Amino acid sequence: MSVELPFAPVDTIIRRNAGSLRVSAEAAEELARRIQERGAERAVDAADVATADGRKTLMASDFGTEATEDKDDLELPIAPVDRIARLDIDDYRVSMDARLALAGELESYADRVAAAAADLARHADRRTVKADDVEAYFRLSQYYE
Repeated sequence: MSVELPFAPVDTIIRRNAGSLRVSAEAAEELARRIQERGAERAVDAADVATADGRKTLMASDFGTEATEDKDDLELPIAPVDRIARLDIDDYRVSMDARLALAGELESYADRVAAAAADLARHADRRTVKADDVEAYFRLSQYYE
């Protein structure tokens, strides 16, 4: 599976959570891959809600929110988020408010993961957030879900 999300905005999200730590390219790549997986999963869930309502268009409410983000406030670009939403669903349209809702949710998710990965790097007494830190977050989080 190719990663639809450009690494640069993901790198920016990690950096805003990492403070003075450096960020490896592999960390941004790993987080982008995880964001994409999460987005595709959420879109499948949203498609189930839309189908139950007899619709072929995903709406923000299908993602469990009525609030939509202002795209100027988001770091993640909308076009790749739209492609991510369509990865595992066929024959569905994704409304703009659904794209914004998903982008906002994915950005919040990325912030949580990035902050935890930065904490793990600090705990390891390193000055660089690595892909291992992102992976470690997911290994550890499975015990707390």
